[in-house]
Amino acid sequence: MPVLTRLIPSPLVVDIRPGALDDLGGVLADERIAQSGRLAVAVSGGSGAGLRERLSPSLPGATWYEVGGGTLDDAVRLAGAIKAGHYDAIVGLGGGKIIDCAKFAAARVGLPLVAVPTNLAHDGLCSPVATLDNDAGRGSYGVPNPIAVVIDLDVIRNAPARYVRAGIGDAVSNISAVADWELACRVKGERIDGLAAAMARQAGESVLRHPGGIGDNDFLQVLAEALVLSGIAMSVSGDSRPSSGACHEINHAFDLLHPKRAAAHGEQCGLGAAFAMYLRGAHDESVYMADVLRRHGLPVLPQEIGFTADEFVKVVEFAPETRPGRFTILEHLDLKTEQIKDVYADYVKAIGS
Repeated sequence: MPVLTRLIPSPLVVDIRPGALDDLGGVLADERIAQSGRLAVAVSGGSGAGLRERLSPSLPGATWYEVGGGTLDDAVRLAGAIKAGHYDAIVGLGGGKIIDCAKFAAARVGLPLVAVPTNLAHDGLCSPVATLDNDAGRGSYGVPNPIAVVIDLDVIRNAPARYVRAGIGDAVSNISAVADWELACRVKGERIDGLAAAMARQAGESVLRHPGGIGDNDFLQVLAEALVLSGIAMSVSGDSRPSSGACHEINHAFDLLHPKRAAAHGEQCGLGAAFAMYLRGAHDESVYMADVLRRHGLPVLPQEIGFTADEFVKVVEFAPETRPGRFTILEHLDLKTEQIKDVYADYVKAIGS
């Protein structure tokens, strides 16, 4: 009988612990990622730049590039600046925008990417996707997975609490996203990758069920690992399906309809997930999810991020248009305005205002 297997694109190194940043140069040299020590390090003017002074002595062969923002133009400029150098790898040091710019630049010049996030705002830190603002609004670009992910929990603990909380919302939303994928499999015959679904679901459940909070190293470890697993799950499936369903459609609708008022990605995804679970009739799970999100200080009602109930209804109605071809509970129910209003009123009663 033949032995069948598959290769899964994933990081060569995943180093998540307090103090991990102090060993960055040694880890990359030991793993033969950057034996010569020649690194192009992309940083922002904020958290990443603040770490430059600390890291420069341990990265003597590094060249530092400050990235202005998270746009496609920023990423192209970064790639152009790096192209002339003879580097072993590119390091993205900072928040999600910097890492996405570094991902795109690394793919463009053919170098491996080392992701060193300074917060845990979303699962993009290890995904094969770079999300960048462009002239049309915002686009998602396929890129290789990072070759290494280094997460220093001491740095994460010092990040603004809101960004870490947002990562909780993004991780927990996997549960709703996988439920949508399974729905598409049952109703539309869409192929579901069992391994990717299992990884994404367990990542979400590990965060949802953990009793700790963002001040605990144990909880931060679980959250960081969950976000890494979410990214790898997307690589396994070849798209964002394991981590993106109705929850993310609602998030995208907030961004498109209210670009200047939208909240953090993970905040909107967590809210969208709790509501989507209620839509699919999983009322007890929806209430539990909302309770956990509240415990972590995350919004579960649109008013908590500055939107009225009527605005939220319009967001939900518009959400399916953000991902044509994706089948979720929103497309399945195809609810009209008054129906969404009624379900939302029931949702508010169920979770408590």
